[in-house]
Amino acid sequence: MDRDHACATDAAPPVDEPRRLPRTDVLLADPRLTAAARRLGRELVKDVVARVQTRARAGEVPIGEIADHAVAALPATASALRPVINATGVLLHTNLGRAALSQAARDAVLAVSGTTDVELDLTTGARARRGSSTLDALLRSVPAAEAAHVVNNGAAALALAATALAQGREIIVSRGEMVEIGDGFRLPDLLESTGARLREVGTTNRTTPADYAAAVGPDTGFILKVHPSNFRVTGFTRETSVAELAPLGVPVVADIGSGLLTPEPVLPGEPDATGWLRAGASLVTASGDKLLGGPQCGLLLGDAELVRRLARHPLARALRVDKLTLAALEATVRGPEPPTLTALRADPVELRRRAERLAEELRADGVDSRAVDTEAVVGGGGAPGVTLPSAAVSLPVEYAALLRGTDPAVLARVGDGRCLLDLRAVPVDVDARLAEAVRRAGASRGTAGRGTGT
Repeated sequence: MDRDHACATDAAPPVDEPRRLPRTDVLLADPRLTAAARRLGRELVKDVVARVQTRARAGEVPIGEIADHAVAALPATASALRPVINATGVLLHTNLGRAALSQAARDAVLAVSGTTDVELDLTTGARARRGSSTLDALLRSVPAAEAAHVVNNGAAALALAATALAQGREIIVSRGEMVEIGDGFRLPDLLESTGARLREVGTTNRTTPADYAAAVGPDTGFILKVHPSNFRVTGFTRETSVAELAPLGVPVVADIGSGLLTPEPVLPGEPDATGWLRAGASLVTASGDKLLGGPQCGLLLGDAELVRRLARHPLARALRVDKLTLAALEATVRGPEPPTLTALRADPVELRRRAERLAEELRADGVDSRAVDTEAVVGGGGAPGVTLPSAAVSLPVEYAALLRGTDPAVLARVGDGRCLLDLRAVPVDVDARLAEAVRRAGASRGTAGRGTGT
């Protein structure tokens, strides 16, 4: 008894496990984390290390592997935004930032991310027109426009037009075109916030040229023609065209919404800037991050005098775009076909071949997968009611949640109790990364199943 007591007394006291954790400054001295701090910022790396230390205290990470786990957990950039593969079948997914930029546009953004001649004439050394090469590119693409101006989004383009041309005056607009533009924002509220008064004409389903003509008067700032780009009205309807509005003697501001500069054969019902300007519109407004396939911005194209008034209005300064947007927009207009148009024009037969090839590869890895025919849509407030034949890889439904946690993340859609990876908006050179994401999701699914005894 005494010997046992003596042994117990002489033994070293148990180690306090938390005290064995390496100090934060010691971990940050790891060459890999030191290099990451230079690239991402010390505070960001320190936060990652702290999270791994917390996991180590809970016994989830071996103490000797804290630095390794911290390195593995580091983000690719200092931004919390993550790349996502769009496998939803919605070409312009608002929650995913709408149009994906072309490689030409990405290269242009990187090239001007430092200091650049955005507002400088390098020949004379004097101040120059801001983004002149971007404006010139737009005018070459839309010869029907006499002048162009760019603001930070489509709603801003309309707001600037209303403020500069109709503040304290009337904007004539059809009741059938008083649209909600998304997230609870409504066109009437936007226009009235500029100090303009709305003169509604016609009815929800029918508005004639005579309705507009009767409303034109001394207080008319302009007639607004809005393409209902996110809904359709069918049945007993009558819409007044730009060509019918042009002779009424006041400016016609036409919002095409989707951003097509010229006609698109795949979407014959979608208006374009060239067509509406030739039909007599004084000014066309559009978004750059929809069917144009460029960055978020608002385009104003048309009459030189009207565009000049807008560009010199004090509000224009608050709505102007930065060098990155100008560079991306110019590269989109001048450069090769952007991903949005590639997806729009994709061959359904080739999409099916891709889906079958991916499904076969994944089945060989033990994944329950098969190719199915699907329908995609434009989205982003463009081509309402139009469906595009597509193909998808069908997986068990639980993959939808698992794939959102892979790197890169994958956003799928769920239909008929299955997870569908629609390939219409997935570039062909991303197929291998998509397949690898599915394999990783499958591996985590198997691990979770074993952990719960299933």
